[in-house]
Amino acid sequence: MSEIPRTQSALLLHGAKQDYELIDNHPVPEVERDSEILVENRAIGLNPIDWKAPDFNFGLPQLPYIAGRELAGVVVKVPSASQSWKIGDRPRGSQVAVISTDYRDLRKAAYQQYVVAQSHTVVRLPQHISFEDGSTFGVAFAAASIALGVSLGLDFSSILDGPDLFKTVREIGHDRLPSDIRDESLHGIESFERAKSGDWIAIWGGSATSANLTIQLAKLAGVKVAVVVDSAKHGIRLSAHPVIRPDLLVDSHDPKRAIEILRASTQGNLRYGLDTRGKESAGHLLKALENNDASGYDGSVSPPSPPGTPSQSKPGRRHLVGLTGLPKDYTGRDVQLHTVPIKLFHESAAIGESLTSWASRLLEKGILSPPDIIDVECGLRNVNIGLNRMRRGEICGGKLVVRV
Repeated sequence: MSEIPRTQSALLLHGAKQDYELIDNHPVPEVERDSEILVENRAIGLNPIDWKAPDFNFGLPQLPYIAGRELAGVVVKVPSASQSWKIGDRPRGSQVAVISTDYRDLRKAAYQQYVVAQSHTVVRLPQHISFEDGSTFGVAFAAASIALGVSLGLDFSSILDGPDLFKTVREIGHDRLPSDIRDESLHGIESFERAKSGDWIAIWGGSATSANLTIQLAKLAGVKVAVVVDSAKHGIRLSAHPVIRPDLLVDSHDPKRAIEILRASTQGNLRYGLDTRGKESAGHLLKALENNDASGYDGSVSPPSPPGTPSQSKPGRRHLVGLTGLPKDYTGRDVQLHTVPIKLFHESAAIGESLTSWASRLLEKGILSPPDIIDVECGLRNVNIGLNRMRRGEICGGKLVVRV
């Protein structure tokens, strides 16, 4: 293994509404704790936040800033006492995916050649997963797992010994959770309201990578999935997709009609929703959920194929998770609104380790599939080109990857 250099290439953002600037003499980040490793970056998965943050001037804790939330590479430095990691190239078992949700620590950002990662935020990649594929799924996997497992209470323990996050977060305890996510983590859903096999979840915005991983994990747990999407753009792909084909596909062109179809097709049993697009579509999904008990379903709209499940009486509130925004003025009690406590992933080693080790097992067995790759750019200097393509809406239904 070659010696780790003192400087590296990195992309720096110097201000809002600017491109990232390539710097060739940026310091290689230092490993500061025994729980950290250093990874040589091989591929980066681009995310919408990487262009939206500078364009709209949010999520930039300092300037200059290094962005990028997910990557894949090889482990090149570990704590001296570590017995868990191998140093070297792919044949020696050090290929990993890094899920960097801790955006305030620039050492962990993806837009550089060497990246520091907390051990519990790293997924060991099996040999059949390329660096490019390994860079595509991480953030969406963490967000989908926590949304389903914490906010909606879905138990994954029957799937390759996956985590019961609802239980784990309560074992961590009140005082050990960050104060800003404590209420959502511990009190967002009651035990008798937890999602389970046979329930329905509606996902509005099914073309997003976060929707891809949510669909996969929900279906693995036996949850029925309805997806609301622009059918003209994504209908054929989703309906024929071998991994993320939903149980019900609904066109988003007419939101009022989409709401009616969701209610009718689930026979009043739709109790869970997840929105990937924003406040407006989250508001549509809220209307599909509120006052939607099986006992009150009037059957005014005939359910399309596939037919809805038989009507079942089920207590408790309905629950709506918003990944990018929620309606502000909702005051009803029928639906509990949730934001995803993603900070759990990097702040809690118990949560992060349970998810990354599970992801590795799922990938090894071929049960979890990385999202489709739309295209690959080459070199850090072409990250700006990739982000511009995303701005123009050219990348849809999959990921754009940059090979470092």
